Amino acid sequence: MVNIRQLSTADAGFEQSLADLLAVESAQDDEVTQVVHQILDNIKSRGDSALMEYTRQFDRLELTRIDQIEISPEQVQTALQAIDSEALAALEFAATRIRQYHEKQVAISWQHTEADGTMLGQKITPLARVGLYVPGGKAAYPSSVLMNAIPAKVAGVKELVMVTPTPGGYCNPLVLAAAAISEVDRIFTIGGAQAIGALAYGTTTIPRVDKIVGPGNAYVAAAKRQVFGTVGIDMIAGPSEILVICDGQTDPDWIAMDLFSQAEHDEQAQSILLCPDATFLERVAASIANLIETMPRHEVIRTSLQNRGALIHVRDLQEACTIANQIAPEHLELSVENPEQWIASIEHAGAIFLGRHTCEALGDYCAGPNHVLPTSGTARFSSPLGVYDFQKRTSLIQVSSEGAAQLGRIAATLARGEGLEAHARSASYRYEQ
Repeated sequence: MVNIRQLSTADAGFEQSLADLLAVESAQDDEVTQVVHQILDNIKSRGDSALMEYTRQFDRLELTRIDQIEISPEQVQTALQAIDSEALAALEFAATRIRQYHEKQVAISWQHTEADGTMLGQKITPLARVGLYVPGGKAAYPSSVLMNAIPAKVAGVKELVMVTPTPGGYCNPLVLAAAAISEVDRIFTIGGAQAIGALAYGTTTIPRVDKIVGPGNAYVAAAKRQVFGTVGIDMIAGPSEILVICDGQTDPDWIAMDLFSQAEHDEQAQSILLCPDATFLERVAASIANLIETMPRHEVIRTSLQNRGALIHVRDLQEACTIANQIAPEHLELSVENPEQWIASIEHAGAIFLGRHTCEALGDYCAGPNHVLPTSGTARFSSPLGVYDFQKRTSLIQVSSEGAAQLGRIAATLARGEGLEAHARSASYRYEQ
């Protein structure tokens, strides 16, 4: 039995019920914040020495030399050869699709020369060095390696440094294989807030990076938040989310399993279904009840659905789109006939999955677009991870003598209006000669 919320937009208190459903504790855990702050301070001041201590303490990895934390290219190749052929083929297939999709995102430098000879332009430069955090141990996420590393390499990042904890010395071969396929340059067996600190500040062994990307636990997220400004970060990710809009014509078992696909991540994940057919909602509820015990992570799914899930009856599909924009979900499935007609109605979503056969799980692994997406309503102003996150834009300005006469007068007038005389004279010198 799963006691999942069943709501209706016709209910008098629907707006409050929806707000309660979407509410996520936003205040950081003070204890986590303080612990992370201390770890970062130690890494910043003591470098490799503190890094070795934390690795022994948290990862149960005894080190006699700091250079033992780096995985050699030979070890990576051994892992690549050790995995079975089906897994290797799947990784390579997914990598190819991800690379092909992201190659279309590459921004290029441009210049434009005006009639008076003034040139304006934009120079695109890849980041020099990026750090990639990959959760370690037996919870292997090779798909995250592909999704974070491949766009960086497509962007032209010169050096990609991966960190991944190896509790007890265990390093998942699938993660190493994905790193090899993605052309990761260096791999270190460190994790947690200490790894984020090492990447942000640099140590004798760990090179300082320009940006840190990749998922992690609460300590990793807190560390990324605290080092932001010293380095760039991708985002602070919240619990995973799926919102399904269905017209009531899809197999209810399919929809139930789509809701499960996010609920199985953790107890805080959110799965919501919007549908104008009340009978179909009951059929999905029955499918949930019938299928949940067949799932290996059924207790996690049950807790997630009961705490943060909902089946919501809407008046029509247009109202469903309006609510979807209010929620701004990470993943949005349009499991309807002719889904293309509803794209224009969706303004806020991390990724949109069109049609009954396009389940969100395909996007997680091999469709091509990135699975690193904005959560917790941040799709209102944020975008999926992509090549553009690993490129910088620099403006180019070259003013001709003729252009200086016109632009200088405008600049001088505006500068004096702001009380900045040096600005005004700097501009006027160029046309008063």
